Amino acid sequence: MRIGLSSYSLDREIKSGRMTLGGAIEWAARNGAECIELVPFAFRFDDPETGRIDEEKIKAVRRHALDAGVPLVNYSVLADFCKEGEALDKEIARVKHEVDIAAALGVPKMRHDVSGFRRPQSQNTSADFDRWLPVMAAAAKEVTRHGKEVGVKTMIENHGFFANGCDRVERVLQLVDDENYGLLLDTGNIVCVDEDASVAAAQLSPITRMVHLKDFYIRTRDPGDSTQFDCAGSWFRSRGGKYLRGAILAQGDLDIYAVLHSLKANGYDGDIAIEFEGLESAPYACAVSMANARRIWEEV
Repeated sequence: MRIGLSSYSLDREIKSGRMTLGGAIEWAARNGAECIELVPFAFRFDDPETGRIDEEKIKAVRRHALDAGVPLVNYSVLADFCKEGEALDKEIARVKHEVDIAAALGVPKMRHDVSGFRRPQSQNTSADFDRWLPVMAAAAKEVTRHGKEVGVKTMIENHGFFANGCDRVERVLQLVDDENYGLLLDTGNIVCVDEDASVAAAQLSPITRMVHLKDFYIRTRDPGDSTQFDCAGSWFRSRGGKYLRGAILAQGDLDIYAVLHSLKANGYDGDIAIEFEGLESAPYACAVSMANARRIWEEV
């Protein structure tokens, strides 16, 4: 079991120019990361207009990781397969292109969404999910078949308010029914649909291939400064109406001891990447979060 960091946690540092991507990888390694996940929000590995993959940038990032002694273990991208016709075909082709980038990076796994995480709440009903489930699963199956050809396993993550929750992600996985397709369990995102993180960890551990570990502050009354979807430090709302805000791991309201105990007790021994979405200084928060994750894992 390795505890590492998602580059997403340092997006503010990278976007501001305080860190380069290579510098962020080196910083993470110096501060206890044993592996790195890459999330192309503050950077990208292709030309946005032509789609041409930047092989030199990929080589440089791989070299930074090798020199720092931290493997690149996952590449995570957004996707939305709740589309029809040409729009769906284009989205599948785009995600396959991301799989090619993952293969060039040499990562063994890639997570992609199957629906938009900002999908309107009014369209998150069980009937909506039943309608789109065959479409999402067929698209994910096509992507993972491509992944198999280039040596990349693909994963769904419980993300947002639609393709989230234990039952829903299990239904997607069951319908795709491919050994190349698995689950990236986000132990924080599960509270976005008002489910218990430690219960989800116990239920989903057998099909989990990677874990995002994060913490939230949780309130039942309006703390002010809240939006529906802004998870980058502001308060946002769960599907049931709770108020959530990112926190340093083990300093928020999730029981991280119970979550890690559930994972460990149910035999999970894969990679864990810290995700930080709070207001504090990201380097400080990430260093504390990684140290807390290691300490608590050893204690439970």
